[in-house]
Amino acid sequence: MNRLYNALQLKRLHQLKQLGFRYVPLIETRSPSPSSLPDDLKTLEQIVSQCQLCPLSKTRTKTVFGEGDPHASLMFVGEGPGAQEDTTGRPFVGRAGELLTKMIENVLEIPRSAVYIANIVKCRPPNNRVPTPEEAYTCLPYLHKQIELIRPKIVAALGATAYHYLTGDKTGITKIRGTVLDMGDFKLVPTYHPSYLLRNPSAKKESYKDLLTIKGLL
Repeated sequence: MNRLYNALQLKRLHQLKQLGFRYVPLIETRSPSPSSLPDDLKTLEQIVSQCQLCPLSKTRTKTVFGEGDPHASLMFVGEGPGAQEDTTGRPFVGRAGELLTKMIENVLEIPRSAVYIANIVKCRPPNNRVPTPEEAYTCLPYLHKQIELIRPKIVAALGATAYHYLTGDKTGITKIRGTVLDMGDFKLVPTYHPSYLLRNPSAKKESYKDLLTIKGLL
């Protein structure tokens, strides 16, 4: 099983290299490989709720695993939980979450419950800072397993952090947004994070175009 996983990882790295992505330095963590994690979301969520593999476990109130349709064709991936998410244990429930919900329902014309929403890290970074590489790489196997189990056709990377850790590419979100990337098992579409749109309302026009791209792929 491990040989198959390693072979698939090498194939994915080769595909990313052909697309022009740069490799990122490996960071040793104690995180599990996706192949060693359970093959159902409920059990995986229980494991995440007890995770203490990185420093974020010491400051969290609740883990924020993700929510939505476990068979969704579309998955949104953000950076990490904020204050309200840390309190409720649900992703995107603050102001940014309200905007994301409107984007899903008004532009994509589907209910929020029809998509799946998760983050790069499952615990809130203090003061809503960007996750450190150690935190992100420790938590990524959980997200990779979610993607493997949900099998979405499209993954929308919300913001630069989500895009970077899903691809290893450090291209700025303003340059890469709206691009459709073939990740093998799914298409990846980077776009602005709703929090960015709240601070920069003029960018909503570009985000709207990205959503139309996503809608055309569904």
